[in-house]
Amino acid sequence: MNDETRHRTEPDGGHTTDGGHASAGERTTDGEHETDGGRATDGGHATAGDELDPSRIDGHADAAEEAFPPLGSIKRWFVTTNHKDIGILYTLTALFFLVFGGVLALLMRVQLWTPGGNFLSPLSYNQAVTAHGLLMVFWFLSPFAFGFANYVVPLQIGAKDLAFPRLNALSYWLYLFSGVLFGVSFFQGQSLAGGWTMYAPLNLPTYMPNVGATTAILALVLFVASVTVSSVNFLTTMHRMRAEGLTYWRLPLFTWTILLTVWMMLFAFAALLAALLILTSDRLLGTTYFAAEGSGSLLWAHLFWFFGHPEVYIVFFPALGVMAETFQTFTGRRLVGRKWFILAMILVAVQSFAVWMHHMFLTGINLQVKTLFMATTIGISLPFDLMVFALIYTMIKGRIRFTTPFLFSFGALVLFIIGGITGVFLGAIVLDYEFRGTYWVVAHFHYVMVGGVTALIGGLYYWFPKMTGRMYDEWLGKVHFGLFFVGFNLLYFPMFLAWETPRRVIEYDPAFVTWHQLATVGAFVLGASFLVMFWNLSRSLFVGEEAGDNPWEFATTAEWAVPSPPPLENFPGTPSYGSGSLRFLTTERALTPGEGSGGAPGVADGGTTAAVGGIDHDLDSRGLGGHDPDRSHDPNHGHESHASVWPFVVGLASFVVFLGLSGFRDGGLPPGMEGGIYAGIAVVGTAFLAFALVGMARQRFRGPAGPFGESWPFDGVENTKLGVWIFLASDVVLFGAFIGAYVFTRVAHGWVDWHVVPHDPTPGLVNTYLLLTSSFSVVLALVAAEKGSRYGLLAGLTATLVLGVGFLANKAIEWNELFHEGLTLSSSVETSTFYLTTGLHGAHVLVGLLIVLYMMGRAARGAYLDDERPVEYFGLYWHFVDIVWLFLFPLFYII
Repeated sequence: MNDETRHRTEPDGGHTTDGGHASAGERTTDGEHETDGGRATDGGHATAGDELDPSRIDGHADAAEEAFPPLGSIKRWFVTTNHKDIGILYTLTALFFLVFGGVLALLMRVQLWTPGGNFLSPLSYNQAVTAHGLLMVFWFLSPFAFGFANYVVPLQIGAKDLAFPRLNALSYWLYLFSGVLFGVSFFQGQSLAGGWTMYAPLNLPTYMPNVGATTAILALVLFVASVTVSSVNFLTTMHRMRAEGLTYWRLPLFTWTILLTVWMMLFAFAALLAALLILTSDRLLGTTYFAAEGSGSLLWAHLFWFFGHPEVYIVFFPALGVMAETFQTFTGRRLVGRKWFILAMILVAVQSFAVWMHHMFLTGINLQVKTLFMATTIGISLPFDLMVFALIYTMIKGRIRFTTPFLFSFGALVLFIIGGITGVFLGAIVLDYEFRGTYWVVAHFHYVMVGGVTALIGGLYYWFPKMTGRMYDEWLGKVHFGLFFVGFNLLYFPMFLAWETPRRVIEYDPAFVTWHQLATVGAFVLGASFLVMFWNLSRSLFVGEEAGDNPWEFATTAEWAVPSPPPLENFPGTPSYGSGSLRFLTTERALTPGEGSGGAPGVADGGTTAAVGGIDHDLDSRGLGGHDPDRSHDPNHGHESHASVWPFVVGLASFVVFLGLSGFRDGGLPPGMEGGIYAGIAVVGTAFLAFALVGMARQRFRGPAGPFGESWPFDGVENTKLGVWIFLASDVVLFGAFIGAYVFTRVAHGWVDWHVVPHDPTPGLVNTYLLLTSSFSVVLALVAAEKGSRYGLLAGLTATLVLGVGFLANKAIEWNELFHEGLTLSSSVETSTFYLTTGLHGAHVLVGLLIVLYMMGRAARGAYLDDERPVEYFGLYWHFVDIVWLFLFPLFYII
């Protein structure tokens, strides 16, 4: 790599004009280096970058012993925890679900060739519509984007890997097995058939009694678990593991979009999880939330759309990041108004949670509230106007190179503009009354969502050389774009003209036959375009031209400063932006906090400072000093582990558990052999899952160890502690949704007329004292660990265990008495809300007690005395559970 490339490689991927060319090396940092403040310990103890793994907290922090298989080995893909491998797995799996959902879409279009066609039965058509929507929205769109995020974001921010590599692998396997579980639903009578929005009460067993419908919902629960794990991981990584000098303002735009996307995912998917858990309870246990007259249907709509509208931006933001990156690269121009672009994205991310009710204009909500949400809906379009004009002006001021990635990004911009304009119609109350439930919504929705897919395909072409080291065929890429763009508009634009066609119905006015037949032709053209893409990329993988480190003349983000594909641990040294451009610090010892703050990057004594392209000659072209990036991991060379089979095992076990649970209904099982089979699967799966979780906890595994560089505003917060905080933030939304559902249902039924359950507040008061005391015992355990007292630590943990068991035992006695009074889960909506909300809290208590049991076993062997942080992290969780009870007790027992 030459000196020109060295000076162009910048943290934000930006460009300054010099006759339309990039000269980013002229800029320098204007902020101080923020050290991470994390604690690095000796003797193999856990560092700030470690996962919360009890097997490493007692002094056994050795790297995984298992050799890391080479790329050509099948075993590698089952054990890898490396972010680049996980990114490839996400990308390939998402493309599989694209084909799955796409085939269903073609079946639908064949059915609509004529009004009321008989290619599919009405029920089969409804299943195809529902599965197509769910597969595309959940199993294709976001995972496809996060394939790139997994691969690229750590490279762009200068990290060796994500903060918790095994959790990253676990998120993938949960995602994969959730999709497999959804596919299984087709073989259990019938799958879900009520539309991808799953509106109540059609989602209940009364209308969809088949086991397959329950399995589809459980698949979504498993998918949300994957999203939660991934969100915690990405947020911890991006806030805590940025390279020196890489402040928030200097983050590459793709990383910015992922950061905002993940924050939205953390909260939006928590609301969806609440809705799905309530629905699962209605189906499996017989609760009556969504069957409640006067509130059930509207409650589902509130919970679902509180997730559903942010999901639009969750899908589109990564595409926006790809557009920003490719526009900069292929115009040779820094994005116009970059800081305003970022501020506009932040504003949209915040506003996205304040517009959900415009999906509910046809409900009985009063006009004043509808008018308020019409204003917020129109208001959220204004930041998008700024972003669109920023992209347009960037093209005007740059020199465009019409490569395949740019064509797809430009096409995405055109399609999104059409989708945005047509969406304004739906934001107006009066027009929404006319358009809602018609193909106008279908067309608008696809111009936005599939418009985002268009940019993501551009991202696939853009990063394909980096992922594979090979160039794709440019001519075939442009053929793909031509077929895609023509097929897309031929498919979806006629839907605007045939807008009076009702959604999810096989009958329509014969006057619209021509438009629907054009759409069907467009669907097959669009599908054919992907055959070109698959041929192009698969062929190029083997015979494509070698790409080199940076095949794009003006690409400036950090992933283009390393070989293609990058080495196992990404960089040949410690990345730093302390001088204003990317440099690698090659040292004999780790960079310590405070070194390299401002100005030229600091190096340790005896080390050398090497810029990109200026690495010492003993480093080969892979940047690893002659070491094969795919060689077996040597515990004596470096510190990070890259292999663990346990995430795969946990994912598989979770699949078995959920498959067994799918057979339950109304608190029971089907009679005869079928019920026995499902019960057996559930029991075996639970035992398997317990074994897998213990195995994963006991494995010796080390994640990336700090200090990392920029960590503001979490300088003094270790990775694991931040991860716990972020997880608890999502749990706040989960419990908030449950509490909100209770309040909403009670208000709808009349606050005074509500039959309060339970009648006696005494059990709740006793449980309040038990939990508050248990929090005190956790504090005593932590103090004992800090003082090195094994017996004090064990006494504190034992007291917590006893008090927690007492809480659950008291709760069980209370429930048993209520059952004897005839107040069961399905007796009324009053009993359903009480049992399910307090039951969710009880499940959190049970999980905490299982953790305490595990920690007691470790503490008995001397763990946590030299490093008490795991006790502190558990305390954060336990105190949160106690605080939640302080809300539930007055809500259910006093008010």
